[in-house]
Amino acid sequence: MASFPDPSSDLLRLMAKIAHLYHGRGLKQPEIASQLGLSQARVSRLLKQAEQVGIVRTTVHPPLGVFTDLEEQLEQKYGLREAVVVDTGNEEEAVIPFLGVSAAVYLQTALVGARRIGISSWSETLLATVNAMRPVAQSSTTQVVQVLGGLGTPSSQAHATRLTERFAQLLDAQALFLPVPGVVGSAEARAALMQDPHVREVFGTFDDLSLVLLGIGSLDPSKLIRESGNVVSPADQEALRRAGAVGDVCQRFFDGQGHYTPVPLSGRILGIGAEQLRRVPRRVGVAGGRSKFFAIQAAARGGWIDTLITDHHMAQRLLQA
Repeated sequence: MASFPDPSSDLLRLMAKIAHLYHGRGLKQPEIASQLGLSQARVSRLLKQAEQVGIVRTTVHPPLGVFTDLEEQLEQKYGLREAVVVDTGNEEEAVIPFLGVSAAVYLQTALVGARRIGISSWSETLLATVNAMRPVAQSSTTQVVQVLGGLGTPSSQAHATRLTERFAQLLDAQALFLPVPGVVGSAEARAALMQDPHVREVFGTFDDLSLVLLGIGSLDPSKLIRESGNVVSPADQEALRRAGAVGDVCQRFFDGQGHYTPVPLSGRILGIGAEQLRRVPRRVGVAGGRSKFFAIQAAARGGWIDTLITDHHMAQRLLQA
């Protein structure tokens, strides 16, 4: 008995032919239809079937310096809404400038729809971010709120005002300043400052933030903070170490698992509260560098941030931990 060719093999051969012409040689579907004597609709249908049966397989090859896989793994491991991994080279000194540029680019789109934005008062990385930004055309942001009082010496505290003001200018938004120290000497001093109507007005916005832009601090102060007058005294630092603290956002300290570590210092802080902060819908942390590992890891674990912009060395270390 004569054997007849399997009609399915002819169909597969036709699919492969069309796929080669389309993907390999770059012909358009009407050209393929004309060359093979088929209707354009059938060419389109067979191209889709070629994908379904595995003749055509789509692969993504990220360009050099793009870390799509790392970002996805970070998001899955730490439950992040989004991770942005930045190629900062191998020089530790380059981390902050590169993070600032990448964060500035990211914010151009991330701020869409964010009506009221909070920004922590002093962070070298956030300063680099704002310095790298360009004015945002047709911004939907109406207000930029300073969510922590100034830190360090009086001259250093002015950085908080300039940072908030510049960010607001870039978004064509109103700047709402918190003109008080971020940390005061006693709970009584804090209570007295909280009687000021303007201070109460600023605090009243903290529950209505759309997004907050955060630096992440380690327990050991950075060179910048040391030079500007560290507000955390040796006694406070010792109390934080005993409590297991490894880092902070907005002077709200947490341990290695990201759990809030209230200490006497907590009652002297003029800024957004721990639970208020974690209720903000978008919490974008910008931080990197070797010294920040435990702080960044804990901030992600504890839900202090839901978006992380960091360097590729840090990303790899976070995944290996």
